[in-house]
Amino acid sequence: MVAKMKKFTFLTFHRDYDQFLYELRDLGMIHVAEKDRTSVHQEELQQFTASFKRLNEAKKILEKNVDKKAEDFFNEADIELGKRIPADIEKIQQTISLLNQQLQVSTKERDALLPWGNFNPEDIKLLEKAGYRLNFFIIAENKYNPAWETLYDVLIVKSSGSKIYFLTVTRNDQVADELNLEEVKMPGVSLESLNNLIRSLQEKIQRQKEKLKSLSADLPSVRAAIRELEAEMVFTKVVQNTTPIAENRVMLLQGWAPVDNVPEITDYLESKDVFFEMSDPAPEDDVPIKFRNNWFARLFEPIAELYMLPKYNEIDLTPYFAPFYMLFFGLALGDMGYGMFLLVIATVVKITQKNKLRSSIKAILSLVQVLGFSTMIAGSLTGGFFGFAVYDLDNPFSQALKEKVYFNNNQMFVLSLVLGVIQILFGMCIKAANRISQLGFIHGLSTIGWIVFLVSFIVSTLFKDFMPMFGTVHLIFIIPALILIFFFNSPGKNPLLNLGLGLWDTYNMATGLLGDVLSYVRLFALGLSGGILASVFNSLAAGMSPDNAIAGPIVAILIFLIGHAINIFMNVLGAIVHPVRLTFVEFYKNAEFAGGGKKYTPFKQ
Repeated sequence: MVAKMKKFTFLTFHRDYDQFLYELRDLGMIHVAEKDRTSVHQEELQQFTASFKRLNEAKKILEKNVDKKAEDFFNEADIELGKRIPADIEKIQQTISLLNQQLQVSTKERDALLPWGNFNPEDIKLLEKAGYRLNFFIIAENKYNPAWETLYDVLIVKSSGSKIYFLTVTRNDQVADELNLEEVKMPGVSLESLNNLIRSLQEKIQRQKEKLKSLSADLPSVRAAIRELEAEMVFTKVVQNTTPIAENRVMLLQGWAPVDNVPEITDYLESKDVFFEMSDPAPEDDVPIKFRNNWFARLFEPIAELYMLPKYNEIDLTPYFAPFYMLFFGLALGDMGYGMFLLVIATVVKITQKNKLRSSIKAILSLVQVLGFSTMIAGSLTGGFFGFAVYDLDNPFSQALKEKVYFNNNQMFVLSLVLGVIQILFGMCIKAANRISQLGFIHGLSTIGWIVFLVSFIVSTLFKDFMPMFGTVHLIFIIPALILIFFFNSPGKNPLLNLGLGLWDTYNMATGLLGDVLSYVRLFALGLSGGILASVFNSLAAGMSPDNAIAGPIVAILIFLIGHAINIFMNVLGAIVHPVRLTFVEFYKNAEFAGGGKKYTPFKQ
């Protein structure tokens, strides 16, 4: 459910305003109402954003370079130092980039010179002074002419694969043209010099990387600088949401706080020199949303936030879709062994990492435990345990359990459709309640008519003797329901217009409702496909293992583990996504969920 909120209006003298904001931030319970931002403040926020981005990038770089073994030897946090570190990192990165460019060029020259061996370019210059010219060529082996060896004093340096590296020693400047070959240009340094240069560049790069690694000791300083900048950004946003009045002498600020925190807030404010007024939200107010659910529904709040938050005057659907989501996940995964695996892994992590986990991670692990338990219960309907059919075992316990809970494929198919009908009808009940609470009782009558109409056909189908379809008892329910559907869908409008809208609503309901119900077949299909894949991996593990006392079990275990790891990953992903789709499309649509609420974010340090 959505927590009730109170609206606070603050008035304070402009000279005391900054101090008041610091005190309000220390209180940490007021969500400041947002106003239109001025260009001046927007410019200031852009500067904050640029600095925030630089610090975050610096933090990521330092986290990659941190020495995990020396993590306890971080330097003490220094905010001013943290602000300077991004510039130091950029300087190091620029140096590394320049050195890498030089290394790339040197390596390319070294690779080109490598086939020719190590020689001194000065010796070539001495030959040129004596009137001799050395020309270097590379040619395909099938195009090489042995006659060149006599004509041009060819010296073959290397024959590598299909290529021949050779040089000519002549007094002729036109050798390249006569041979119709492109001359290879040699670097002005020797191979040894290039190798030395490459080693020197690599050492310089490594020294720069060591500098970067040493900076990781100041990671706490960067984190502290980020926290301070975040606080400044929030403070600036609050300032820009202030309205100056009385010739800028008085500052007006509005905000929201949960009703449960009102006594603490009022006690605090009354001790300060500030005027404040408290009121209930008006219909036009954009009230922030804070969930207030029990422990079970609270586990599913992250799923609800994936879509959007409800409006303040709207029913929070989290407690209502939570049981369905838990059940749908179990049916979609559909294997007792997989459910037990999730339950055990989440439990072990919670116990072993108890003091290291954030509260949000603990909540997710608790959700995994709940979903794992649900999968074990749902998996017991089909009897799958890591792809093995438990109910095929010939023992009293398995057979007794099979008689009580086993569902075959046809029954699982029907169960999926039944659950779809139940959730859709439940969503329509919420839709009626929402309309009644927001608009008045008369606006919910049309939806109530649809609920009665649909339920009457379900009851008539299941209990033919009690209420035959289109019999007297059935008509007692149908006729009033049709009146509500066709004449109360838009209260206050012309009856003929209502009739037309009712016919259009009937068409949409007839076409949309069938598609909505059939969407729930995916629960049966996902569970069935996952079970088939699991049994296939078991067959592969048994069939592909060699007939060897040592290698056979090892291969079988590897195939079993890898196959089921892949299957668990794929099926867990499907079991998350498809129930989310059923929740946000089928259930939310039939519940007429509008959404668009803004999360309650108190102004605090």
